[in-house]
Amino acid sequence: MNRRESLYFQLARLLILAAVCSGIAFSGMRGIGIYFLNHYFETSDYIEQKNHDRMKELQDSVTQNNISTRDSEFLTRWVYRQRGIFMQVYCNSVLVYDSNYAEETEGWDAPVEIGYYDWEAYYKIRFSDSEAEVMLYGFYERKFYGYALIAEILVSILLFLMIVMLGIRNKMKYITQLSREIGILEGGDLKYQVTVKGKDELAVLARGIDDMRKSFAYQVEQEAHLTKANRRMITEMSHDLRTPLTSMMIYMEILKNHRYHDEAQMEEYIDRIDRKMHQLKQLSEHIFEYSLVSSEVKVELEEPESFQTLFYDLLSEVSAYLEQNGFTVEMKLHWGNGLIRINAGYLTRVMDNVLSNLLKYAKQSEPVTITAFEKEEEACICFENQIRQLERKEDSTNIGLVNTKRMMEKMHGTCRTENTTKIFRTKLCFFKVGRGAERC
Repeated sequence: MNRRESLYFQLARLLILAAVCSGIAFSGMRGIGIYFLNHYFETSDYIEQKNHDRMKELQDSVTQNNISTRDSEFLTRWVYRQRGIFMQVYCNSVLVYDSNYAEETEGWDAPVEIGYYDWEAYYKIRFSDSEAEVMLYGFYERKFYGYALIAEILVSILLFLMIVMLGIRNKMKYITQLSREIGILEGGDLKYQVTVKGKDELAVLARGIDDMRKSFAYQVEQEAHLTKANRRMITEMSHDLRTPLTSMMIYMEILKNHRYHDEAQMEEYIDRIDRKMHQLKQLSEHIFEYSLVSSEVKVELEEPESFQTLFYDLLSEVSAYLEQNGFTVEMKLHWGNGLIRINAGYLTRVMDNVLSNLLKYAKQSEPVTITAFEKEEEACICFENQIRQLERKEDSTNIGLVNTKRMMEKMHGTCRTENTTKIFRTKLCFFKVGRGAERC
């Protein structure tokens, strides 16, 4: 995943965009607000009216309390109560009170020339000792600028939050959609495909959930397939067990009731019973192997050994046993330096199954070819024989071959078979050390 597509970078870009937009909006609102407030206070008589009201209030207070021009303490308290005004009192062109320097002007008789300016307002106020000119300047508009600033900040914050919320809206909708789709999967609908949008962490999460769905669906399908195969295998094995048992019961009934012509026929029936007993033994061994390799128990593999060391003596024994039973064996052994890992118990059963199949199905008049060779990733043994015609069907479930394939899989190997009308070929391949672990 590209880092620029991650949620962190997307959120950072969104926050920067929201901050820039809200900052531009604040600057615009600030400029417009100041312009309109300035225009209003310049063109209206709001300040003049406020000054007039304050002077009327001052005159009433002075008259009621009989205040003189020298009563700076009273004037200071009055200015403080008004909040946001500046006042000077002149008596006969002498500055007798300045609200900014109330303590310094007390008892100050130095003449100060009055300067008349357009932005200052002078009013006649009659004090108890004389009439004085009062210059008043009020900051009445300051609170409106403060209110405008607060409103502009609030609007900018709301704009910032709105941009952020709109930016994460799609992600929240996607999270809600994923939650709903996970609920569908929890309901058991494993065919429902999870929606994957974008390339960020949420998309990676959705893709992981969908892959998990596919994996779980595959496992469920495999379990159902294995359950069905096991049921079919058990049914077929039960049939294969009943067939020799029924034959044995018939022959035993004949022998028990002495319903045979002579000693030779009795010996023939005993031989048939013996063959059926060996067939039952072989089937029971296959059933045991099938239950063993079907379990989930992990198989412990032995330490790596060279391909030649593990199979040279084993193949020699197989060849000698086949020759003792009337077969001709052609050995084509091409050893390399490959190392493989096996489980000795499983390998013995695999070779027993292969040898049993050769004894039952191989044509004795044609040679059995055993080939050993190594490839880049695998070390393989191939058994090839021509198929003989059977008088009766045996081991119709092919459980021996099934067991062989499963045991090879548990050893991280493979068992491949090729069957034509005349030739049967079994290839056992083991992954070399360093490669098999990667493949499995």
